[in-house]
Amino acid sequence: MSFKTLDDIGDVQGKAVLVREDLNVPMADGRVTDDTRLRATVATLNELADKGAKVLVLAHFGRPKGQPSEEFSLRKLADPLAHVLGRPVAYIDWEGDKAAVAALAPGSIAVLENTRFFGGEEKNDPAVIARFAGLGDLYVNDAFSAAHRAHASTEGLARALPAYAGRAMEAELKALEKALGAPERPVAAVVGGAKVSTKLDVLKHLVSKVDHLIIGGGMANTFLAARGVDVGKSLCEHDLKATAEEILDNADKAGCTVHLPYDVVVSKEFAANPASLRTCNVHEVAADEMILDVGRQAVEALGDVLKTCRTLVWNGPLGAFEIEPFDAATVALARTAAALTKEGSLISVAGGGDTVAALNHAGVAADFSYISTAGGAFLEWMEGKELPGVAALG
Repeated sequence: MSFKTLDDIGDVQGKAVLVREDLNVPMADGRVTDDTRLRATVATLNELADKGAKVLVLAHFGRPKGQPSEEFSLRKLADPLAHVLGRPVAYIDWEGDKAAVAALAPGSIAVLENTRFFGGEEKNDPAVIARFAGLGDLYVNDAFSAAHRAHASTEGLARALPAYAGRAMEAELKALEKALGAPERPVAAVVGGAKVSTKLDVLKHLVSKVDHLIIGGGMANTFLAARGVDVGKSLCEHDLKATAEEILDNADKAGCTVHLPYDVVVSKEFAANPASLRTCNVHEVAADEMILDVGRQAVEALGDVLKTCRTLVWNGPLGAFEIEPFDAATVALARTAAALTKEGSLISVAGGGDTVAALNHAGVAADFSYISTAGGAFLEWMEGKELPGVAALG
């Protein structure tokens, strides 16, 4: 899709620019415990401030349900954001906001209070859109992670003011276009996770988009069961076997090769390095065993598949990676993907909370072409859905 970026924004000296960011960061004891999302704002906010704009940051925090409260106030994030940006950041409450904005000097950055203190924010209420729009001359959306929501600050404002994509949004959209929009083929997708039911739409969409679909995690057990494999005590949605068969049939029709593990790591207990740990063929899983990871031979074969591909999209781990040694398959395949990316033969895009954690655990997140920190928005993009906040920029 085509959209305007900061390169198209023109002269912003003295203009008030409303910038939608994602400041919904984890906190403990009043401190930010992970500033990834704050760091993602740096390029856009500093660029606009350096050009003389009055930069007004819009964001939500938590779920205040339309009621102002100190617990969900963005006041507490002004200083952490200032630390990351390396410049002062003011805080503006909704009371007297117009006067406070007018008093800002060009080149200033201010965080406006939580957008969700307005009950109409999540309903895309025209009155709330007008309230926000009345504070600014231009609008920039830099929060892909909130782009799947048609809210006043994500979709409504983009239609009320001249709208542009911020640098983080621009990078995300370009990466996603390379991954599934107009990718270099062959394309592989790794989809893992506990349950097929949470990623049904993803799987249905991907079989028509990719050349190789690698299914891991607990959801692979449901597909194995659909193919007549006895998966013992493994996590498995037996009621979805027919759906799994349908996805496999559609993959065949679309020319997509589905890769399921043929050797697996099993145990009678879900614990770190259990005594009952062993690797076996999928047809040798005992009735009292659980499949907890993909076996070494299958991982090596999957690595060979990636070596034939030009593009990779990854969402979800291959096994129960939180506990050793069930992280082995995810780590091994991630390192293969990272090595191929570093040598320039693979474009690799990954997203989703578990995925980012797994790639960090493997020590290769920095080597992937692009890592999306968006959760729901990344998943909906993988499902082929139109994201309201993105569509409004077009």
